[in-house]
Amino acid sequence: MSAGAPSRTHLVVIPSYNPGPQVYQTVRAARAAWTPVWVVVDGSTDGTRAGLERMAHEDAGLRVLALEHNGGKGAAVLYALGRAAAEGYSHVLTMDADGQHPAASIPEFMQASQRAPEAMVLGVPQFGADAPALRVQGRRISNWWANLETLWCGIQDSLFGFRVYPVRALLEVMQAQRWMRRFDFDPEAAVRLAWRGVPPVNFPAPVRYLRPEEGGVSHFRYWRDNALLTWMHLRLMLGFLARLPLLAARRLRASRR
Repeated sequence: MSAGAPSRTHLVVIPSYNPGPQVYQTVRAARAAWTPVWVVVDGSTDGTRAGLERMAHEDAGLRVLALEHNGGKGAAVLYALGRAAAEGYSHVLTMDADGQHPAASIPEFMQASQRAPEAMVLGVPQFGADAPALRVQGRRISNWWANLETLWCGIQDSLFGFRVYPVRALLEVMQAQRWMRRFDFDPEAAVRLAWRGVPPVNFPAPVRYLRPEEGGVSHFRYWRDNALLTWMHLRLMLGFLARLPLLAARRLRASRR
Protein backbone atom coordinates (compact mmCIF):
# COMPACT_ATOMS: atom_id res chain seq x y z
CA MET A 1 0.00 0.00 0.00
CA SER A 2 2.92 2.34 0.64
CA ALA A 3 3.34 5.30 -1.71
CA GLY A 4 7.04 5.68 -0.92
CA ALA A 5 8.87 8.03 1.39
CA PRO A 6 6.55 10.42 3.24
CA SER A 7 6.45 14.01 2.08
CA ARG A 8 7.46 16.59 4.66
CA THR A 9 5.62 19.42 2.89
CA HIS A 10 2.54 18.04 1.14
CA LEU A 11 -0.17 15.84 2.62
CA VAL A 12 -3.59 14.52 1.62
CA VAL A 13 -6.59 15.48 3.77
CA ILE A 14 -9.88 13.58 3.41
CA PRO A 15 -12.88 15.03 5.31
CA SER A 16 -15.31 12.22 6.06
CA TYR A 17 -18.90 12.33 7.30
CA ASN A 18 -21.00 9.15 7.21
CA PRO A 19 -19.46 7.99 3.92
CA GLY A 20 -20.28 4.31 4.30
CA PRO A 21 -17.84 1.52 3.43
CA GLN A 22 -16.70 3.33 0.27
CA VAL A 23 -14.37 5.40 2.45
CA TYR A 24 -12.06 2.44 2.98
CA GLN A 25 -11.49 2.05 -0.74
CA THR A 26 -10.97 5.80 -1.07
CA VAL A 27 -8.37 5.81 1.68
CA ARG A 28 -6.57 2.76 0.30
CA ALA A 29 -6.39 4.40 -3.13
CA ALA A 30 -5.07 7.65 -1.64
CA ARG A 31 -2.44 5.77 0.36
CA ALA A 32 -1.35 3.88 -2.75
CA ALA A 33 -0.68 7.26 -4.36
CA TRP A 34 0.73 9.35 -1.50
CA THR A 35 2.19 9.48 1.99
CA PRO A 36 0.99 10.88 4.35
CA VAL A 37 -2.80 10.78 4.28
CA TRP A 38 -5.01 12.21 7.04
CA VAL A 39 -8.71 11.42 7.38
CA VAL A 40 -10.81 13.85 9.42
CA VAL A 41 -13.85 11.99 10.76
CA ASP A 42 -16.38 14.80 11.07
CA GLY A 43 -18.73 13.43 13.71
CA SER A 44 -19.63 10.31 11.72
CA THR A 45 -22.22 7.98 13.26
CA ASP A 46 -22.02 5.15 10.70
CA GLY A 47 -19.23 3.17 12.37
CA THR A 48 -16.55 4.13 9.87
CA ARG A 49 -14.45 5.89 12.50
CA ALA A 50 -13.59 2.57 14.14
CA GLY A 51 -12.76 0.97 10.81
CA LEU A 52 -10.52 3.86 9.81
CA GLU A 53 -8.75 3.80 13.16
CA ARG A 54 -8.02 0.10 12.65
CA MET A 55 -6.54 0.90 9.26
CA ALA A 56 -4.39 3.65 10.76
CA HIS A 57 -3.16 1.32 13.49
CA GLU A 58 -1.67 -0.90 10.79
CA ASP A 59 -0.40 1.90 8.52
CA ALA A 60 2.09 4.52 9.71
CA GLY A 61 1.32 6.68 6.67
CA LEU A 62 -2.33 7.08 7.64
CA ARG A 63 -3.67 9.23 10.47
CA VAL A 64 -7.25 9.61 11.67
CA LEU A 65 -8.34 12.88 13.28
CA ALA A 66 -11.75 12.51 14.91
CA LEU A 67 -14.20 15.31 15.68
CA GLU A 68 -17.01 14.38 18.05
CA HIS A 69 -19.65 16.55 16.36
CA ASN A 70 -20.36 17.23 12.70
CA GLY A 71 -19.26 20.74 11.78
CA GLY A 72 -19.17 20.53 7.99
CA LYS A 73 -16.51 19.96 5.37
CA GLY A 74 -14.87 23.35 5.83
CA ALA A 75 -14.70 22.94 9.59
CA ALA A 76 -13.03 19.55 9.16
CA VAL A 77 -10.49 20.99 6.72
CA LEU A 78 -9.83 23.91 9.05
CA TYR A 79 -9.05 21.51 11.89
CA ALA A 80 -6.61 19.61 9.69
CA LEU A 81 -5.00 22.85 8.49
CA GLY A 82 -4.22 23.88 12.06
CA ARG A 83 -2.59 20.53 12.77
CA ALA A 84 -0.73 20.58 9.45
CA ALA A 85 0.67 24.06 10.06
CA ALA A 86 1.80 23.09 13.55
CA GLU A 87 3.70 20.12 12.08
CA GLY A 88 5.37 22.14 9.35
CA TYR A 89 3.39 21.13 6.27
CA SER A 90 3.12 23.80 3.59
CA HIS A 91 0.36 22.34 1.35
CA VAL A 92 -2.65 20.05 1.62
CA LEU A 93 -4.54 18.24 -1.11
CA THR A 94 -8.21 17.85 -0.23
CA MET A 95 -10.35 15.08 -1.66
CA ASP A 96 -13.78 13.70 -0.85
CA ALA A 97 -14.32 10.41 0.95
CA ASP A 98 -17.12 9.20 -1.32
CA GLY A 99 -15.03 7.86 -4.21
CA GLN A 100 -15.79 10.67 -6.68
CA HIS A 101 -12.26 12.06 -6.82
CA PRO A 102 -9.36 10.44 -8.70
CA ALA A 103 -6.75 9.26 -6.22
CA ALA A 104 -4.50 8.28 -9.13
CA SER A 105 -4.16 12.00 -9.96
CA ILE A 106 -2.72 12.89 -6.53
CA PRO A 107 0.98 12.70 -7.61
CA GLU A 108 0.34 14.92 -10.65
CA PHE A 109 -1.40 17.56 -8.54
CA MET A 110 1.29 17.45 -5.85
CA GLN A 111 4.04 17.84 -8.46
CA ALA A 112 2.22 20.84 -9.93
CA SER A 113 2.07 22.36 -6.45
CA GLN A 114 5.76 21.73 -5.88
CA ARG A 115 6.55 23.53 -9.17
CA ALA A 116 4.35 26.51 -8.21
CA PRO A 117 4.15 26.56 -4.39
CA GLU A 118 2.56 30.01 -4.37
CA ALA A 119 -0.47 28.71 -6.31
CA MET A 120 -3.63 26.75 -5.60
CA VAL A 121 -3.92 23.73 -7.88
CA LEU A 122 -7.58 23.32 -8.84
CA GLY A 123 -9.15 20.22 -10.30
CA VAL A 124 -11.40 20.75 -13.32
CA PRO A 125 -13.95 17.91 -13.36
CA GLN A 126 -14.25 15.79 -16.46
CA PHE A 127 -17.79 14.46 -16.29
CA GLY A 128 -18.93 11.10 -17.56
CA ALA A 129 -22.38 9.83 -18.45
CA ASP A 130 -23.03 9.06 -14.77
CA ALA A 131 -22.98 12.75 -13.75
CA PRO A 132 -26.41 14.11 -12.69
CA ALA A 133 -27.45 16.71 -15.26
CA LEU A 134 -28.88 19.03 -12.60
CA ARG A 135 -25.54 19.12 -10.76
CA VAL A 136 -23.57 19.75 -13.95
CA GLN A 137 -25.83 22.59 -15.08
CA GLY A 138 -26.03 24.14 -11.62
CA ARG A 139 -22.27 24.44 -11.19
CA ARG A 140 -22.06 26.61 -14.30
CA ILE A 141 -23.96 29.30 -12.44
CA SER A 142 -21.63 29.14 -9.44
CA ASN A 143 -18.60 29.18 -11.73
CA TRP A 144 -19.85 32.30 -13.50
CA TRP A 145 -20.30 34.11 -10.20
CA ALA A 146 -16.90 33.02 -8.90
CA ASN A 147 -15.23 34.34 -12.04
CA LEU A 148 -17.06 37.65 -11.80
CA GLU A 149 -16.05 37.98 -8.13
CA THR A 150 -12.39 37.51 -9.08
CA LEU A 151 -12.46 39.44 -12.39
CA TRP A 152 -11.88 36.25 -14.32
CA CYS A 153 -8.53 35.47 -12.73
CA GLY A 154 -8.59 31.92 -14.11
CA ILE A 155 -10.73 29.72 -11.82
CA GLN A 156 -12.06 27.10 -14.22
CA ASP A 157 -14.21 25.30 -11.64
CA SER A 158 -15.21 26.75 -8.30
CA LEU A 159 -16.91 23.71 -6.76
CA PHE A 160 -14.69 20.70 -7.40
CA GLY A 161 -13.03 19.78 -4.11
CA PHE A 162 -10.00 17.91 -5.48
CA ARG A 163 -7.37 20.62 -4.93
CA VAL A 164 -4.02 21.54 -3.45
CA TYR A 165 -4.02 24.58 -1.15
CA PRO A 166 -1.16 26.53 0.44
CA VAL A 167 -1.70 25.83 4.13
CA ARG A 168 -0.77 29.18 5.62
CA ALA A 169 -2.78 31.30 3.15
CA LEU A 170 -5.94 29.20 3.51
CA LEU A 171 -5.62 29.02 7.28
CA GLU A 172 -5.39 32.80 7.53
CA VAL A 173 -8.39 33.26 5.22
CA MET A 174 -10.54 30.89 7.26
CA GLN A 175 -9.50 32.21 10.64
CA ALA A 176 -10.39 35.75 9.56
CA GLN A 177 -14.12 35.04 9.22
CA ARG A 178 -16.76 32.55 10.33
CA TRP A 179 -17.99 31.33 6.96
CA MET A 180 -16.64 28.53 4.72
CA ARG A 181 -17.46 25.81 7.24
CA ARG A 182 -19.92 23.70 5.24
CA PHE A 183 -20.83 23.20 1.56
CA ASP A 184 -19.72 26.77 0.85
CA PHE A 185 -16.10 25.88 1.61
CA ASP A 186 -14.76 25.02 -1.85
CA PRO A 187 -16.02 28.01 -3.90
CA GLU A 188 -15.38 30.54 -1.15
CA ALA A 189 -11.86 29.23 -0.59
CA ALA A 190 -11.02 29.66 -4.27
CA VAL A 191 -12.44 33.20 -4.43
CA ARG A 192 -10.89 34.44 -1.20
CA LEU A 193 -7.49 32.99 -2.03
CA ALA A 194 -7.66 34.66 -5.44
CA TRP A 195 -8.38 37.96 -3.67
CA ARG A 196 -5.17 37.43 -1.68
CA GLY A 197 -3.25 37.06 -4.92
CA VAL A 198 -2.92 33.25 -4.83
CA PRO A 199 -2.97 32.27 -8.53
CA PRO A 200 -4.99 29.29 -9.76
CA VAL A 201 -3.39 26.45 -11.69
CA ASN A 202 -5.99 24.23 -13.35
CA PHE A 203 -5.70 20.52 -14.12
CA PRO A 204 -8.36 18.19 -15.55
CA ALA A 205 -9.53 15.44 -13.23
CA PRO A 206 -12.06 12.68 -13.93
CA VAL A 207 -15.03 12.59 -11.57
CA ARG A 208 -17.12 9.53 -10.86
CA TYR A 209 -20.64 9.49 -9.46
CA LEU A 210 -21.30 6.17 -7.71
CA ARG A 211 -24.83 4.79 -7.69
CA PRO A 212 -26.28 3.72 -4.31
CA GLU A 213 -25.85 0.07 -5.24
CA GLU A 214 -22.15 0.79 -5.86
CA GLY A 215 -21.77 2.28 -2.38
CA GLY A 216 -22.37 5.88 -3.39
CA VAL A 217 -23.45 8.23 -0.60
CA SER A 218 -24.38 11.86 -1.19
CA HIS A 219 -25.11 14.48 1.45
CA PHE A 220 -25.95 17.11 -1.18
CA ARG A 221 -29.40 18.60 -0.66
CA TYR A 222 -30.51 20.63 -3.67
CA TRP A 223 -32.57 23.40 -2.01
CA ARG A 224 -30.56 23.66 1.21
CA ASP A 225 -27.16 23.72 -0.43
CA ASN A 226 -28.15 26.02 -3.27
CA ALA A 227 -29.60 28.45 -0.73
CA LEU A 228 -26.24 28.31 1.09
CA LEU A 229 -24.39 29.01 -2.16
CA THR A 230 -26.72 31.92 -2.97
CA TRP A 231 -26.04 33.51 0.41
CA MET A 232 -22.33 32.89 -0.07
CA HIS A 233 -22.26 34.67 -3.44
CA LEU A 234 -24.16 37.62 -1.97
CA ARG A 235 -21.43 37.95 0.67
CA LEU A 236 -18.70 37.56 -1.89
CA MET A 237 -20.21 40.18 -4.16
CA LEU A 238 -20.07 42.69 -1.33
CA GLY A 239 -16.44 41.77 -0.77
CA PHE A 240 -15.78 41.98 -4.49
CA LEU A 241 -17.18 45.50 -4.74
CA ALA A 242 -15.00 46.62 -1.84
CA ARG A 243 -11.93 45.10 -3.55
CA LEU A 244 -12.77 46.07 -7.11
CA PRO A 245 -10.15 48.83 -7.48
CA LEU A 246 -7.41 46.52 -6.18
CA LEU A 247 -8.51 43.61 -8.38
CA ALA A 248 -8.79 45.84 -11.46
CA ALA A 249 -5.30 47.24 -10.87
CA ARG A 250 -3.94 43.72 -10.48
CA ARG A 251 -5.53 42.59 -13.74
CA LEU A 252 -4.18 45.67 -15.53
CA ARG A 253 -0.64 44.95 -14.33
CA ALA A 254 -0.97 41.33 -15.41
CA SER A 255 -2.17 42.34 -18.89
CA ARG A 256 0.93 44.55 -19.37
CA ARG A 257 3.45 41.80 -18.66
